Amino acid sequence: MRVLVLGATGFIGTRVVDELVLRHGAAVRATVRDYRNAVRLGRVPIDWVEASATDPLAMHAAAGACDAVVHCAHPFAAPSEAAALDLCRAAAAAAEATTTRRLVYISTTGVYGDCAGALVDETRPLHPQTGRAKRRADAERQLREWGSRTGVRVSILRAPGIYAADRLPLARLERGTPALTPEEDAYVNHVHADDLARMVVAALRHGHPNRSYNAVDDLPQRMGDYFDLVADRFGLPRPPRIAREEARHVMPPQLYSFMSESRRLVNCRIKRELRFALRYPSVHEGIAAARAQPSRKSPEAA
Repeated sequence: MRVLVLGATGFIGTRVVDELVLRHGAAVRATVRDYRNAVRLGRVPIDWVEASATDPLAMHAAAGACDAVVHCAHPFAAPSEAAALDLCRAAAAAAEATTTRRLVYISTTGVYGDCAGALVDETRPLHPQTGRAKRRADAERQLREWGSRTGVRVSILRAPGIYAADRLPLARLERGTPALTPEEDAYVNHVHADDLARMVVAALRHGHPNRSYNAVDDLPQRMGDYFDLVADRFGLPRPPRIAREEARHVMPPQLYSFMSESRRLVNCRIKRELRFALRYPSVHEGIAAARAQPSRKSPEAA
């Protein structure tokens, strides 16, 4: 298998590359704005192409004779709406190489919006409420339409809160950032970063055309319970609990927005269609593994 990976130097992209190259023997080509950013993956044999991931012509050239494209670069990280959409057009352009027949795109479960704690499968209509989620929903739409036109098999992985040993809310707990009271708390979903990388490979192999998948573990839970679990495992104080009205005034808008969406995602489709078995069925197993092998400090995750 020959795969072009967009976003290969990112938190998920590095794991996807490891999974493809080290465990499945794939030949990987990756785009990078600056070759110096490729140093982190120096141990893995990759064909690096210095090019902008938002440039469709560069992406088309980079795809070369690749069989598949994996899109790990995040539209919400783009500096503008136009650049975010360019990123998706570039992915499509890359996959227009004559031999490319598969594209996997990592989206977000935020495209469902607030579901008031309801059980949610992939058939639920999308109702994104944040700018980030709206950009992802639009990216999904564009890629689906393009897949239908070209016959390229597009698989969409909707990822929730991604965590690993190097992405846990330890700094947040150390600061004493509050959580919501149990009565007003929101349900959240998680997936371990290593499981998500493995799902990408499973989608490349078994993903159905123009199909979306809830890329989540088995255990939705209240957000505050997740913070309590991390705190207990790492010997930190549990976060104080406050009412939603107070949180609205004291929390940063982005954090409060995240706490305002509640949903419990169903993951039957990844198991049935992608034939996927979770290594970390819940955050209990994932955090236990992280506690056994603590890693360097890095970005936080919710």
